[in-house]
Order: sequence, then structure tokens, then C-alpha cells
Amino acid sequence: MSLVVLAVDDEPPALDELAYLLNADGRVAHVHRAGDATEALRVLRDTEVDAVFLDIRMPGLDGMELARILRRFAQPPAIVFVTAYDDGAVDAFDLGVTDYVRKPVRAERLAESLRRVAGLRATTAPPLPPDEPAIPVELAGTTRMLPRSAVRWVEAQGDYARLHTGETSHLVRVSLATLAERWANAGFVRIHRSYLVQLRLVTELRLTNSGYVVSVYGVELPVSRRHTRELKDRLIRAAKHDWTR
Repeated sequence: MSLVVLAVDDEPPALDELAYLLNADGRVAHVHRAGDATEALRVLRDTEVDAVFLDIRMPGLDGMELARILRRFAQPPAIVFVTAYDDGAVDAFDLGVTDYVRKPVRAERLAESLRRVAGLRATTAPPLPPDEPAIPVELAGTTRMLPRSAVRWVEAQGDYARLHTGETSHLVRVSLATLAERWANAGFVRIHRSYLVQLRLVTELRLTNSGYVVSVYGVELPVSRRHTRELKDRLIRAAKHDWTR
């Protein structure tokens, strides 16, 4: 598949390097360039592209704002953030980006992004299924998109949060409070100042000598006194809902 892509970066050397690496990949037929979001919108007004490789921190309309505009297109292009920072990971998750690449960009890492874009175009799938959002995580030096449905519980670690799955865990640069707010509608419940759990995965709420704990796939997590009443109520409501379905 031949891809038409748009590279957007306000720093000319970074834009040149990104365009060079994209052009060097055999799956790319043409690379359009834009030095800011406004210029990118002008290109997109006249040209249909398969993917936008987009810096986040730019003057004026930044990359995150541009991505929100692109998501409203009738046929939105795949969005790949290319950035030197990881503090946009959660917002990227909200927008459903196809990939999140850290600078300095490596050819093999960009090739992985293009493989994903090509796969989406081949199946005519949207950049992100609405029922399967994902969040960028680092794994062995590579940014991967972790489905939120794979997260069992979240643990606060300072200004970061550790996402626990069945196989491993991933540290992301976002506070537990932010995830608690953004993931509330997905069934995640705050049980402690340091823990957020997926309610449907709680199999037991038990009183111990040191206080209440919940069990999630056999792992016991503490429940603080201030969150105990709300958690009990939520579990009871969830159980009643299951009984009456």
C-alpha cells in the first residue's frame, strides 16, 4: 500500500528529519510538509492524506488541538504524535491516536508506526475503535498502545501512575486523580489515595485486622476508610443490576 502522509513540526530541522525518514520508507508514496497547524489545515483542505505525523508543542494552535479538529473530519486521517515529551500520553489516549513516537525519531520506530497506519488503511478501520480506547506506554524502549480494557488496577507513584495488567505493569506520566476522573465512566473506582480499580473485576471485599481490602484476580488492595462506604454501595448496585438483567 502506498501512503500519502503529512509531517507537521514548527522546527525546520526536526521537520526535515521526519520527512526524510518517512520518504525513506517504501510504503510512503508522498510526504507533504507543514510548519505549523494552520499550514497543516491548508494542506488538508486541498489534499487527502492517510496519516498526519504531528508534533505536539507548537506555537499558536498546538498539535493536540489540531488532532481534536482532525478527529471531527468525516474520514479522519490516522494521527501519530511525534514529540520529545511524554506528558501528552493521556490526552493522546483520549483522542485515540494511532501511535505516539518519542524524539529523537529512529527509522525502525517510525517503520512500526507506518505498519500500523498501513494496517488501518488496508482494513478501512478508523484510527481507534470507539469501544477500545488505548493509552501510550513505554515497553523496552518502544511506545505501545495499551488497551484500557487490559488495565486491572492503577497505583499512584508520585506524579506518575502505574497501570497493572494481567502480565505486567506500565508507568505513565499522569496522576491517579486525573485517571480517576477520566476513567470514571469506564467503571474505574477510587478505593484509596494510592489505588484505582476496575469495579467489575473486584471479586471480594473483606475486612482484615488492618482494614478493608478488595481482591482483584487474587491480588489484595487496601481500601481506605473514606472510600469504603461508596465502594460497598457501588458493588451492591452492580450486583443488583446483574441480578435483574
